[in-house]
Amino acid sequence: MNTVISVKVDEDVKASAQEVAKSAGLTLSTLVNAYLRQVSATRRIDLYSPEPMTPKLEKLIAEVEKSIQAGNVSKPFDNAADFIADLES
Repeated sequence: MNTVISVKVDEDVKASAQEVAKSAGLTLSTLVNAYLRQVSATRRIDLYSPEPMTPKLEKLIAEVEKSIQAGNVSKPFDNAADFIADLES
């Protein structure tokens, strides 16, 4: 027998989760049921929430990408000794 769970969720989170579920051919209800079954079966709660990038990190990444595009990067090395020798030259 099915039962109803009522939870309060941020509108954006709900919309995003529905989009993810739909892209997998699932409804949000099916996705939530699958997660709750997983929690019940494994007795574990696995949560993941990526940290948003800070403006400083975005700027650093942009600088690195420019350096890579300009070819201002070292060649790949197979071992630390070759890397150190290149640094010392």
